[in-house]
Amino acid sequence: MKRAELILLGITAIWGFTFPAMKVSLSYMSPILFLAYRFGIASSLMLLIFRRRVLKKEAFLEGALLGITLFFGHGFQIVGLKYTSASNSAFITSLYVIFTPFIAYFLLGDILKRRDFLSLGIAMLGLYLISGASLNFNYGDLLTVLCALSFAFQIVLVQKFGEKDYISLAFWQIFWNFLFSSAYAAFFEGIKIPNALSPWLGILYTGIFATVIAFTLQVKYQKETKAHKAALIYSSEPIFGHISAFLTIGEILSTRGYLGAMLILGAIWNEIRNH
Repeated sequence: MKRAELILLGITAIWGFTFPAMKVSLSYMSPILFLAYRFGIASSLMLLIFRRRVLKKEAFLEGALLGITLFFGHGFQIVGLKYTSASNSAFITSLYVIFTPFIAYFLLGDILKRRDFLSLGIAMLGLYLISGASLNFNYGDLLTVLCALSFAFQIVLVQKFGEKDYISLAFWQIFWNFLFSSAYAAFFEGIKIPNALSPWLGILYTGIFATVIAFTLQVKYQKETKAHKAALIYSSEPIFGHISAFLTIGEILSTRGYLGAMLILGAIWNEIRNH
C-alpha cells in the first residue's frame, strides 16, 4: 500500500468521525448554514496559517470548479435526506464509487482493468449491505444520485488539477464552497448565530480536521494514485462513521452491516495491494 493511499485512508477516517459532531450541530442550525460556518472558519484558518500562498491566481478557477462540485454534493445530499431514508442516502451517495471511474475515463483517459471491476462490484455490494438501503426509488433518491455525481466529479477534478499548488487549490475549493453555502443560507435559510457551545465544537472540529487538514491532504496526495482507487478508499467512510457512532452513542451494526463492512475492506485491499 502506497504512503499516499494510507494518508487518503486516514482522511477518510476523519470524514467518517464527523457524523456525530454534525448530528449534534444540526439540531441547533439549518444544514447549509452549518456548511457556511464550517467552510468559512476553514477558509479563515488557511489564510491565517499560509497567508499569501493560498491566494495564487493559478488555482482560482480550478478551485471554483471544485467548490461547485462540493457545494452541490453536500447540498443535494442534505436536501435529499428530507425525502428518503438515511440508509438509502448513505448507499446512493456511495455510488460515486461507480461514477468516478467512468468520469475518469472521459476526463483523464484512465483505463479500468478486470481487477478494478471486481473491486468496484464487491465494494458496491458491501455498501448496499452496510447501509440497509431499500430498492424503492423516490425524489430524495434522485437528488442523492446527483449528490453522488457531484462528489465523483470532485474526485476526478482533484486528480486533473493535481499539478497546481495544493495549498492554493485546497484554499480556493474551500473558499468557494463557503461563498456558495453562505449565499444559499442567506436567501433560503436565514443567518443565525448559535448561542450554545455544542454546535461551535462541531463546527470547529469539522472546519479544522475534516476541511482544512482533510481537503488539503486530499489535494496533495490523491494525485499519487488513480481516481477510481481513491474513490474506493473513500468508500470506507461509512465504516468509520459506524465506529464513531459506536464509540459516542453506542450504535451497533447488524450482522448484515458487519458483512458489508468486511466486503468494503476486502474490495479496498484487492485494489491497492501490491501486484
